Amino acid sequence: MGRILVVEDNETLREGIAEVLREAGHQVTAASSAEEAWQHWPAEPSDLVLTDLKLPGRSGLDVLREVKGREPLVEVILLTAYGTIEVAVEAMRAGAFDFLIKPIRMEHLVAKIDQALQVHADRLALGRERERREYLEEEIGEAYNAGEIIGRSAPMQALYATIDKVARADSSILITGESGTGKELVARAIHLRSPRRAGPFIRVHCGALSEGVLESELFGHERGAFTGAVRRRRGRFELAEGGTLFLDEIADVGPAVQVRLLRVLQEREFERVGGEETLRSNVRVVAATNRDMQAAVASGEFREDLFYRLYVIPIHLPPLRERKDDIPLLTEHFLERLAQSMGRSPVRIRDGAMRLLTLYDWPGNVRELENALERALVLCDGEEIDEGDLVSLMQRSAPPRPWMPEGIRPLKEAVEALERTLLERALEQSQGIKAEAARLLDLKPSALYYKLEKYGLHDRVR
Repeated sequence: MGRILVVEDNETLREGIAEVLREAGHQVTAASSAEEAWQHWPAEPSDLVLTDLKLPGRSGLDVLREVKGREPLVEVILLTAYGTIEVAVEAMRAGAFDFLIKPIRMEHLVAKIDQALQVHADRLALGRERERREYLEEEIGEAYNAGEIIGRSAPMQALYATIDKVARADSSILITGESGTGKELVARAIHLRSPRRAGPFIRVHCGALSEGVLESELFGHERGAFTGAVRRRRGRFELAEGGTLFLDEIADVGPAVQVRLLRVLQEREFERVGGEETLRSNVRVVAATNRDMQAAVASGEFREDLFYRLYVIPIHLPPLRERKDDIPLLTEHFLERLAQSMGRSPVRIRDGAMRLLTLYDWPGNVRELENALERALVLCDGEEIDEGDLVSLMQRSAPPRPWMPEGIRPLKEAVEALERTLLERALEQSQGIKAEAARLLDLKPSALYYKLEKYGLHDRVR
């Protein structure tokens, strides 16, 4: 059944059509003119518009063009007692579904409307699928993908058991762990083992977006909701319908979005930004963070009620330094995959180099290990990686020395040199992600952007 707007200045005919369509199960709004139709439109968006050609003021063709300008997927049927071939051709060119001549039998009109609503539903489904494909294509270049979760250590065996157990439920999950421990991989594994596996897995990096942009990304927006909103856009909750929505870096969400997230978790409904239509949500939310959420709640940064809505099932990922037994297995996996992607023959790692890998504490966790192996693979000349190929890692393993300028130099110059060094180290540790670098340096994003421009480092972020 559909939502239909009937625009007809003849009151008897208008009410007769509306009554027949309501008896057929449709939700009908009636208007006597184009102007009245637009008064209903923002609050009651339609799936189909049935309009007379001759109306007081603006014509049915004007209604057709306005509807297609606002919502191209909405179907429009025109009725007229004064049909000409020229007008019919003009209407079809403007996007009308059909052009019907009065008088028309009601059963024929209802059949035409059912056809139009089916076309509308099919086009909506295709549009949603296209948006999902575009989103996933965009994500392929950004998402950290290390294949399947790798590890045989006791902490990982416990993690596998937890994933299998919680995947069958539909409760919200909060995954905690240091950066680079594989929180997204765990979220994907839960999705693929869940009853929702046939649905989409949609990821949102909350820390990389401002509050206003994040609100629109999550909940979508209506045309004209803000400057630049030239068309209606579905948010991630709509794209994830029937599947799983992964909210990465949930602790970075601002107060306004926290309120909206709490509502959708409690009531399973939301509105698009700038919209009045309430949408139902059938989505499982899996959130992740590398921060201490209970400390964020205690400091007032994060709502306590939202925290407990997300904390129904907590999962903590161990850092790599607490499961060093897995390093040889991870190393073998990464080297095989990296060599294949580079078109190289398989490369071995010498015992001394492996000892170095297992001695290092890996503050960047699995992601840092993969990056170190990729550098080593690029640097090594033969078919073996030795300690020399890991020289940068060996230097980082040495005890840190306090930074001191060489000789006497102007204070401003020395401070700027230190500032640039800290920025470079933060960018390296954050893999160039601006939001993470700002967090490491305890800077506001705007302050970080200024300093990156100042030192010419803006091209090293993403």
